[in-house]
Amino acid sequence: MESASGGFLSGEMPPAGPSRRRARKGLSALQRRRMLEDWAFILPQLIVFVGLTIVPFIIAIPMLFTDIAQFNDPQINWVGLHNFKAIFVDRGVQADYVPALRRTLTFVALNYTTVYIFGLSLALLMYEVGFRGGFFTVVYLPLMVSGLAVGYMAVMLFSQETGTANQLLMELNLIKKGIDIYSPGGTMFLLPLLVGWRYAGYNMAIFLSGLLSIPEETIESAVVDGASYLQRLTRIYFPQMWPSFILATTMCLIGSFAVFDELVALGALYVNPEANLLSTLFFIYGFQVERLGQGMTMAVETFLPLVFLGAALQRLQRRLQY
Repeated sequence: MESASGGFLSGEMPPAGPSRRRARKGLSALQRRRMLEDWAFILPQLIVFVGLTIVPFIIAIPMLFTDIAQFNDPQINWVGLHNFKAIFVDRGVQADYVPALRRTLTFVALNYTTVYIFGLSLALLMYEVGFRGGFFTVVYLPLMVSGLAVGYMAVMLFSQETGTANQLLMELNLIKKGIDIYSPGGTMFLLPLLVGWRYAGYNMAIFLSGLLSIPEETIESAVVDGASYLQRLTRIYFPQMWPSFILATTMCLIGSFAVFDELVALGALYVNPEANLLSTLFFIYGFQVERLGQGMTMAVETFLPLVFLGAALQRLQRRLQY
């Protein structure tokens, strides 16, 4: 035992051993290796995202203040904030933007309902019945097909005169006249179903992760107490799935405003103005009517409110989760 004058009893700290020296160095070798492995997985995607999204966006910012008509425009003039004001003062731009915005918001609302009609229903089915592997693959498979191909399949199924689905429904006397996919009602009815069916597996995975995070003891206690299935849904499942609901809402907003391939297949660029949502309107301004600067500016003005809304939803998700 050390003396009181110079040992442990005098209040001095014991000599630093190997463990204390490692603690002072920071991360252990295992932690550093795991961090490097994480970066090895993240870095390729990060490079692609920065190179194809962030860098082009930064490069394009000066174009928002010009009258650039196309990428190879030899004469570009500085117009200041004119492009930003056009949505509010230019009647020609308003005549294009406002109807497209109205159609887009209608589609967002209808598409949001399909998130729960398809995604939540399938997640509950898998959770309760216990389907595995093959069923999940079949439901997720449509997401592997390109949106353009899915859109053309819908056109072939619901072409008013020759569509296979229309012919079948008329043979069964369920409808008297074929559904016209190019009509206002036909487009706005079939487009959300088309997109909702394609993303059913994706949304199912989001909701299924929320269901699997619920402690089994809580559900078993409710069953023992005699709670009905509806009571378990409203008082146990859904209250603990709020983070999944918010995540599904965020992804639905992003996906709804970004939908493009399906609209092209439905004729949005040429024969079907009812399928002309904001995403195709920006494309038309940039590459068909040669008003690239104006089209890019409208895209940014639409994008910024979605950024704030997405940030608010993410913050709410973190509060509910943690």
